[in-house]
Amino acid sequence: MGSVGGPAPGWGDALRVYSRKPVLVISLLGFSAGLPFLLVFSTLTAWLRDEGVARTAIGFFAWVGLTYSLKVLWAPVVDRVRLPLLTALLGQRRGWILLGQLGIAAGLAAMSQLDPAASLLPIAAAAVLVAFSSSTQDVALDAFRIESAPDEEQGALSAGYIFGYRVALLVAGAGALYIADASGWSAAYLAMAALVGV
Repeated sequence: MGSVGGPAPGWGDALRVYSRKPVLVISLLGFSAGLPFLLVFSTLTAWLRDEGVARTAIGFFAWVGLTYSLKVLWAPVVDRVRLPLLTALLGQRRGWILLGQLGIAAGLAAMSQLDPAASLLPIAAAAVLVAFSSSTQDVALDAFRIESAPDEEQGALSAGYIFGYRVALLVAGAGALYIADASGWSAAYLAMAALVGV
């Protein structure tokens, strides 16, 4: 039912909110947040199996996921500590988001240059860097999303973020596997590193 004296909003009005710049920006940031997740889990597992890495060794990579569960421990640091140059240039939240993206891109690029069969420990270290940077970025992104718009716009921002995140899961899963099949795992992970900055 519409407000007194005014027509009820239509579908066009309801959907128009998703074309607003803040929602589009949050959608892209959601993409950046979702991209690394599968690249340190199932996509990485597929790569390691392709390279003949033992299942027991692959099982240890599940520990990388602890960074996502333990991010609450360093969330206060992300919330309160100012990054010397980045905070001055971009602000508290954007500075941490950029630092997270740089860590993700660096970790994925490093992974793309390594041979898992010969360099399992460096691959694991790079995967931890990706997961830690991704977790840190998640903390900053959540705060940025909440602080960047009034309460009545939070639903649209949250939906945009989730949409971007889910698209990234498709890209990091099916997209990375497609690239790996066509051009190899190195190209797949390098392409994913390039997509982080989207």
